Amino acid sequence: MTGDRLSAGIEADVDVLLLDLGGVCVLSPVELHPKAEAAFGFAPGTLDWKGPLDPDADELWQRMVLGDGLTERDYWHRRSAEIGELAGRELSLREYMTTIYSPPSDDLIRWEAGVVAKAARAAGYGVSALTNDLRAFHGPDWHTKIAFFELLDHLADCSDTDILKPDPRSYQRAVDIVGVDPERMLFVDDQPLNIKGAEAFGMQVHWFDVANPTRSWQAVADRLRIPVDLDIGT
Repeated sequence: MTGDRLSAGIEADVDVLLLDLGGVCVLSPVELHPKAEAAFGFAPGTLDWKGPLDPDADELWQRMVLGDGLTERDYWHRRSAEIGELAGRELSLREYMTTIYSPPSDDLIRWEAGVVAKAARAAGYGVSALTNDLRAFHGPDWHTKIAFFELLDHLADCSDTDILKPDPRSYQRAVDIVGVDPERMLFVDDQPLNIKGAEAFGMQVHWFDVANPTRSWQAVADRLRIPVDLDIGT
């Protein structure tokens, strides 16, 4: 991989781009509020909590980000139950996720993720993923029907072990699966606690701002020194 980058005039201090999935590559559930509202018969704007898009206005999200006794999985369990109450029914987390993420489609993937992942591979980087909840949220087969996942060399899903980021063991599992030293990985995640955990583990890190996805992906490309212009208008 290093030789490919050197031949392209790219000198970087990482070998692998290690990606979180939800929010970074896969659209956040809050970006799919219109789909949920239509599916459950709500008026547009009924779901007024916006998580990473407006964290200051979402107290529950703030608690989760701060690690105040609430994991990301807990957050979505709570939100699923609230939606069920509004709809007059019980609604599980899996049912909620299935409603808004079906059918599986590349439309549910950030287009910037595909552009940068392809460019990174072309430049000789490995591209893999470390995610907490892929199978827990979407089931075992959802990702197999989406072309983006074919760009990944390895997929470490903490759903398989329930040892979740930011537990150091989750990062070690990714290292074991990918086979690259942590200091040679650039880890991208939208959760500050996961970023802190990866940095403490020895990975290079980049925090992803879900409210500014194009700018965030451009920053990743710039960090890897690959020739990608996402035309963010700056």
